[in-house]
Amino acid sequence: MADFEWPWQYKFPPFFTIQPNLETRKKQLEAWCSLILSYHRHTKSYSLNITEAQSSPLFYNKSLSRKLHVDGIYTILDELNKKGHIEWKDKSKKECLIMWRTPGEWGKTIYKWADDKGMKNTVCTMYEITNGEDSEDTEFHGLENWLLLRSLKCLQAEGKCEIMAGNEGVKFF
Repeated sequence: MADFEWPWQYKFPPFFTIQPNLETRKKQLEAWCSLILSYHRHTKSYSLNITEAQSSPLFYNKSLSRKLHVDGIYTILDELNKKGHIEWKDKSKKECLIMWRTPGEWGKTIYKWADDKGMKNTVCTMYEITNGEDSEDTEFHGLENWLLLRSLKCLQAEGKCEIMAGNEGVKFF
């Protein structure tokens, strides 16, 4: 991932060990949370398998020969869960969904796009939103359907759209 800009902490060996000092740990967790969300935004990936993650560049800096222990990964993911940025796929916590933007944040971005494109009071398909020509230059182009639907449900709760039966289309207000 040559084009991904790693933060300075990534090159600092103690970063890969959860720190015992509470104040240091708090800053470390903030840095890790930011790194995980930035990395997934850059790769446009929305899930994380814990077993695979242990050997991924995200948690294993080969140039330092440093790897974040699985307990440390869980500590960071618990922090992201508290902030609404991950959700566990299974009870055994082996895989999680990563939301580098919360559904509410995506909803606002999508609504602004719909407003800017003059799509209010018209029906558009879910495919059109995430894969259509009009969305090619947006950050949500290619957004996974589960996250799109959650984002639109946030907008629907605010009275800004209505999701059509079958979850195939949406009308923005």
